[in-house]
Amino acid sequence: MFPGHTSRMISKLKMLVLLLCFTGIGVYFKMGYHFTYYAMNQKPCGCKKCLSEDKQLLLDQSNRSIQPFLTPDFSISENEFNWWKRLQTESRSFGVYETTVANFFKIFPRNSDVIQPKPDHCRTCAVVGNSGNLRRSHYGPLIDLHEVVIRMNTGITRGFEKDVGNKTTHRVMYPESAVDVDDNTHFVLFPFKIQDFEWLINASTTGFTGRSYMPVPSKIKANKDLVMVVNPAFMKYVHDVWLGHRGLYPSTGFMALILALHICDEVDVFGYGADSNGNWSHYWEILKNKNLKTGVHAGKYEYDIIWRLAQQQKIKFYEAVMKTI
Repeated sequence: MFPGHTSRMISKLKMLVLLLCFTGIGVYFKMGYHFTYYAMNQKPCGCKKCLSEDKQLLLDQSNRSIQPFLTPDFSISENEFNWWKRLQTESRSFGVYETTVANFFKIFPRNSDVIQPKPDHCRTCAVVGNSGNLRRSHYGPLIDLHEVVIRMNTGITRGFEKDVGNKTTHRVMYPESAVDVDDNTHFVLFPFKIQDFEWLINASTTGFTGRSYMPVPSKIKANKDLVMVVNPAFMKYVHDVWLGHRGLYPSTGFMALILALHICDEVDVFGYGADSNGNWSHYWEILKNKNLKTGVHAGKYEYDIIWRLAQQQKIKFYEAVMKTI
């Protein structure tokens, strides 16, 4: 092979390698751009609108750094404990609280089982209160369509399926309002005193023999793997930020709604507020006390917040019979 020919071949090879390098760099940057664009524009959930990307809600009140549930690795501060202990005049110390919670997690290890957000999945949640305005609503089938259905306290479904549905994935309760739940339902404990932790430990094992301000079940049926405990610090956050310290503490129903805003992508609310006569009745009861009010809770203010969230289209509020916002 002649030297001149060899030199030209080498030059062509160098040029080819250089072109391939430039092409590779171009493809790399183009792919990187598309990947970055996709990542920046990808929705955090599969819904048309995701609560977690609602900047106004995040800026206003929904602080997602607050951990809704207690875990074995999380402890509240002593300041948060001192607020919490006043809710039902707890006299025992922060140290007793910490020891009791540690013992609790020896029995109930998996208490923060929350569906995580995914770009291809829409976490739909129905928060079902116990208001008498659910009577003759026929919301049952609509409620049951949701992936997560959160119910309150003793709110029953049997005999009221047409109005309230029969699906329950989470039931929020405290000892004085507790009922048995099946193996597929999360028992969500709202603790108001140290004894509430002790009650669930004993009621699910040997039996509880203590006393409270109201009768409590000595035994309770619940799947230990599906027990969850609301963080007392989260309860304080709801009272401080959402209610502006109104009322002694938030109602179970209001805390359940704010909880849903933290763990769901879409939230629909049913059965909140007074009935058509202005009474705070339950859908399964015949009201005898016509002046039943909201007790230590800021019921009217809580309702106004729910109404405002609905007007801002953060939630859907099924307030009255076949009437939505």
